Amino acid sequence: MEGMTKAGAMSAGAGVKRIGGVQKLTDNPHLNLYHIDAVDTGGRSFDYYFASRNEEKNLKLYTKALDPEGIVIYAVTREETPRLVMIREYRYPLDEEIYALPAGLVDAGETAGMAAVREMKEETGLDFEEYTGGEACFRNPFFMGPGLTDEASAAVFGTVKDAEGIQMCEASERIRVILADKEQVRRILREEKVSLRGAYLCMMFLQMDAGEPFRFLEAK
Repeated sequence: MEGMTKAGAMSAGAGVKRIGGVQKLTDNPHLNLYHIDAVDTGGRSFDYYFASRNEEKNLKLYTKALDPEGIVIYAVTREETPRLVMIREYRYPLDEEIYALPAGLVDAGETAGMAAVREMKEETGLDFEEYTGGEACFRNPFFMGPGLTDEASAAVFGTVKDAEGIQMCEASERIRVILADKEQVRRILREEKVSLRGAYLCMMFLQMDAGEPFRFLEAK
């Protein structure tokens, strides 16, 4: 266990001490476990744990930043009746495959859109073109699960050509690509295990107008 860092961290704005200190418990390249000396509403200390992809100095409890560590890609095919690009991916914590949308991490120096182009090519072999219309707020980073991690993720919207591509997955990735129409998406939501952010974006796809596939981003 590494030594305490930034002991006496304060909660934002309130001036109430809720964190007595933070310790990094692991030393992995992509994800680490941290311990918080937390303080409850009665002033009593207790142990709290969370995971982060950020370097210790860039933990969001310090920076209060809202930069996305990752992206999820809502992509439809350029067809008269668009289909949604989905994946079925093996996940180690579940020891089984679940349905999701293509996703990945934002590398240093990348925008969310750049990361989406790269990740779509790697995971599916398809060429992605970002759609930049609609309300910008729908592209804001949102927190994944703030009870467990400080990770935020942004949605990127766009289109792909309906063409066969060559996947360039890492050895740890087992991904199958599905171009799903609305009937298939309904079946998946009813019968299969689906990631939460994938499920919500599937719900948006079911309301999609084929002639204006991104009209739901107008927020009218």
